[in-house]
Amino acid sequence: MRQTRGGKGLTRRKLLGTSSAVAAAAVSSMGVQQGVATAAPLELGTKLYESIGVRPIVNCRGTFTIITGSQTLPQVKRAMELASHHYVHMDELMEAVGQRLSELTKAEWGMVTNGCAAALAHATAACITGGDPEKMQRLPDVTGLKSEVIVPRYARNEYDHAVRMTGVKMIEVDTAAQFEAAVSPRTAMVMIMSSPQAENGELSIANASALAKKHGIPLLVDAAAEELIIPNKHLESGATLVAYSGGKCLRGPQAAGLLLGRKDLVRTAWICSAPHHTFGRAMKVGKEEVMGMLAAVEAWVTRDHAAEWKQWEACNDHIAAAAMKVPGVTRSTQLPRDLSNHAPVLVLSWSTPELGISGSEVESLLLNGTPRVAIAGSAGARRDPAIPSNIRIMPYMMQPGDEKIAAESIYKILTNPPKTPVLSLAPPDTTVSGIWNANLTFISGAAKHTLTFEQDGARLTGNHQGETIGGKLNGTVEGNQVHFRSTQRIQGKTLEFAFSGTAEGNTMKGTVSLAEYGKADFIATRA
Repeated sequence: MRQTRGGKGLTRRKLLGTSSAVAAAAVSSMGVQQGVATAAPLELGTKLYESIGVRPIVNCRGTFTIITGSQTLPQVKRAMELASHHYVHMDELMEAVGQRLSELTKAEWGMVTNGCAAALAHATAACITGGDPEKMQRLPDVTGLKSEVIVPRYARNEYDHAVRMTGVKMIEVDTAAQFEAAVSPRTAMVMIMSSPQAENGELSIANASALAKKHGIPLLVDAAAEELIIPNKHLESGATLVAYSGGKCLRGPQAAGLLLGRKDLVRTAWICSAPHHTFGRAMKVGKEEVMGMLAAVEAWVTRDHAAEWKQWEACNDHIAAAAMKVPGVTRSTQLPRDLSNHAPVLVLSWSTPELGISGSEVESLLLNGTPRVAIAGSAGARRDPAIPSNIRIMPYMMQPGDEKIAAESIYKILTNPPKTPVLSLAPPDTTVSGIWNANLTFISGAAKHTLTFEQDGARLTGNHQGETIGGKLNGTVEGNQVHFRSTQRIQGKTLEFAFSGTAEGNTMKGTVSLAEYGKADFIATRA
């Protein structure tokens, strides 16, 4: 899941914390054949998804993998269809496509990958092995090989797991002096995720590239959801390699990506990937994705980007005009800070008590309504006069007519919000202060955690310790109902735990929301 890199709105990182809200609808239209329940047959038409019980979404959120990125351009669909009718030799195909991508992007060479994460993994494997078959066969065992990747601390993120999966260790640095001290014969490369932070400072992409070049170390930029600037912005700043998602702003295949940069390393990255029998074999890209991705890049250089911006503004204007018929609703625009999800975001704001509904309630109703509308975030988590509400609309991936659907849905909710009473918290009737041993049961595994509570009336504070990491917790006790949350940082990812349950004497049990990772059951006993 790629997010908008940096900025205040919904980001690629923030999206992961809310992705569990996008759940598949329950399978419907079940039939019975010979006493066995079977799903209705797949309909190869306009009701393709509905025929298996999945409800499509109107995308007012942006290019996020959890809601399937973007919609491919017509010429991309056509290229993929035509590519499927012939056999070709993949090495010959990738050599020809690499040359054509070089001509289009002005990079030394190019490669189509199975998504941006695959591009990161293949690039790292190339920097570790140099194309040596013996070394490639050893991955992810990097014993005796180049086994470290230097990364500015600000650039750590969920997606650098694709780098770490090759077996390397991430060496975090904050300053140029720390960068210099981290360089060793074990250093395979430097990795930076593009963001506004990466534009300035002593470890900006340009400055880090200069430091890396001094030591002959390749530098890889993860620019997944960014626009493809030609000549390439990051390569011009000194980066060796840059990776992009194919199914984001380029509107190529969702299961495709690009790796651009130094010819020898990009060609090595291809050798480190499928169909070759190496570490990257699991990340196979097909001829259809290769040609679809090339068609997307061909289209990118001829698309009327100014006209697209005007179209996005028109979508925002249409939705705002409908929403502002509701007294008290105002509009503003958030302009992009970087090249990811580079489009104007419409912000619709109102006083929570005046309309009788909060921004988060509107977001939930839109997502779970008919039709379903996914928006780019909200503010106002409860009906508190001190908390103003808003919702954000990202027109980046909206299709013709989507603005009418979104406008009508938003207007209906704001003019007739559900009459949900605001309930005050009941006083606690249990005390949970102390240490609790908790067993968490996941889909197919389990773990032992420790919960330490300090209770002040209805308020809970304390610590949540997992098997290897821990973090502070905060929550409430209402009657015998216990609710608390914690966040824990591991590698480039912040894990989120939201516990809800009941406490009876020395036993506490309930469920744990794990954000994008689903749910777990828990039962805890007082130590």
